Amino acid sequence: MTNNLQVPEGRIRVRALLLSDRIDTSNFERYGVISTVPLTYKYGKAGMVTVFRYGVVVLIGLTPAEEDEVLRSLSNRLTRPVTPREEEIAHIVIAPDKDDQILPGGPITLKSITPEHLVVIADALSKSVVLARDEREVSAVLELVEPFARQLAEKGRTTSGRRAILKHIGNALLVQHRVSGRVAVAEKPDVLWDRYDMERLYARLEDEYELKERAEALTRKLAVIAETAEVLTDIIDTRRSFRLEVIIVILIAVELLVAGYPILR
Repeated sequence: MTNNLQVPEGRIRVRALLLSDRIDTSNFERYGVISTVPLTYKYGKAGMVTVFRYGVVVLIGLTPAEEDEVLRSLSNRLTRPVTPREEEIAHIVIAPDKDDQILPGGPITLKSITPEHLVVIADALSKSVVLARDEREVSAVLELVEPFARQLAEKGRTTSGRRAILKHIGNALLVQHRVSGRVAVAEKPDVLWDRYDMERLYARLEDEYELKERAEALTRKLAVIAETAEVLTDIIDTRRSFRLEVIIVILIAVELLVAGYPILR
C-alpha cells in the first residue's frame, strides 16, 4: 500500500454508501491506486475512494461534485442496485497533541493519518451500512411472518392460502441468501496483517458501530426466520397429505360402490 497521499486539513468527511448487492471491480483501471484489496484510489486534490465488492463505496474527503462523479463512474458496475441507499457518515479530526479516540457520536480523532488509517475506517463504515440494510430486510420479513405465528398460537392453525405461505417462505429464503452471502462482518480488514498497530483503532471502531453485537443479533433473527420457513413448509406438507388422504378415501369409497352395485341390485 502506497503512502503518497495528500491529507486535507481540518475535518475530513467520510461517507459510506451501499449502492448494490455487488460492485464489479475487475479490470477497474484508475490513476493513483493505493490498494487493490479493497480497491482504493486517490481522487481529486486530496480525496480517496474505497470500493468494496459487496456493494459499498466509501468516499473520503471529496466535495459533493466529486462524489457525484464517482457514483456516476460506478453505475455500470453495479449488480442489483439498492433502493433506497443506506448511508453512514463520519468525520475525522487530526490532532497531533491528542491520543487516538472515538467519542460516542463524535468525530474520529487521530494523532496522525495514513492511507492505512483511512482503509481501516472505510472497512468499519462499509460493514455498518451493510448491517443496516440487512437489519431492515430481516425486520421486514419478521413483520410479515408475525401474523402466521399469531394465528398458530391463537387458533392452532393458519387460515392463509398455499400461495401466501409459499410467498413468505420465498421471502425468508431470499433474505437468508442475501444476508449470509454478502459480507462476513467478523472478518478483520487485510491491512491489519501488516499493520498490527491499527488493531486498537479497528477495535474502537467495532465498539462505536457495534458491529459484533449487530451481527450476532442478525444471526439470531436469521435462525428464527429459518425455523419459521421450516414450520410453514411443514404446514403445506401436512395440508397436502391431508388432501391426498381424503382423495384416496373417496376413490376407495367410489370403487366399493361400483363393485357392490351389482350385488345390491
